[in-house]
Amino acid sequence: MPQATPITVSITRTVLPLHHRRFNAWVQAGQELAREWDGYLGSGWIRTAPDSNQWHVLYRFSSAKALAAWDESEERSWWIDSASELVESTKVEHRTGIEGWFEQPGDTNLTIPETVVPPRWKQAVSIFLPFFPLSLLSNVLLMPFLGNWPVALAVLLNICIMTPLMTYIFLPVTTRLLRPWLQKPRR
Repeated sequence: MPQATPITVSITRTVLPLHHRRFNAWVQAGQELAREWDGYLGSGWIRTAPDSNQWHVLYRFSSAKALAAWDESEERSWWIDSASELVESTKVEHRTGIEGWFEQPGDTNLTIPETVVPPRWKQAVSIFLPFFPLSLLSNVLLMPFLGNWPVALAVLLNICIMTPLMTYIFLPVTTRLLRPWLQKPRR
């Protein structure tokens, strides 16, 4: 039986001016409600600055299934609705690991039911496809110059060159090209 992956929800809420004390009480009430749910691992919140209207709320559940039970509950729906006069805008992100690379820049709402997070094997394939040729090319081009270097330093230089290339160029291009396959619903 595969082990469930804990999932963290990051929420950024812009609170209407003059409602910060009420918002603070509202968040605490939500924490108390969530504590009763199976799989709840904890939560917390901070304000960006003392005079900021932006609040960051984090909470964590033991699995996507446990989080979905909370997300779909009547208690949470009631609780969320009770903040309609306090909050101007909300941004929600769910994260378990590397799948943050598999969203498009500018996505403001990444949730498990609405956005299909690719299975780990598809994520691995998406990373392997650009990594192998880039690594091969890098080794072919660098080895004539690094032949006398200690192996650890040669590998370090190679990784220092490849990491930004993978992060800023090759992974975004690959995930964009593979998006239909990556986001194909699981059966």
